[in-house]
Amino acid sequence: MFMKMQTTAKLNKLHIAPRKVRLLIDMVRGKHVEEAILQLKLSKKSAAIPLRKLLESAVANAKHNHKIEKETLIVKTAFVDGGVTLKRWMPRAFGRATPIRKRSSHITVILEGDVAEAAPKVAKKEDVVAKVAPKKETKK
Repeated sequence: MFMKMQTTAKLNKLHIAPRKVRLLIDMVRGKHVEEAILQLKLSKKSAAIPLRKLLESAVANAKHNHKIEKETLIVKTAFVDGGVTLKRWMPRAFGRATPIRKRSSHITVILEGDVAEAAPKVAKKEDVVAKVAPKKETKK
């Protein structure tokens, strides 16, 4: 019998604009993890490297924390939120200045995979008797 488990990985304060990262997130969402990592390896976008590392981190979390096999993992949910915006100024003609907004992103990836449920543990008769029977007191 299989049970669905989810694993989350987050990347905060990535100094790439959310609009640029969303192009890659939309490409990866809903695919198997191996296919998604291959897509990101072949992509020329600058956000592909940190996003691939984030996916690999989520796979490692799934293996270590929930004992999920990599072959069963699917990118269930992936989204990008805007992070802190650094505000800078650029001098322009006639003594004016125009704002420059250096945006950052917060990325969240949720993977889903199948975990084989372990059979319920059957207690041995000796273990049950040892728990129920009071211990004998010894005198010193």
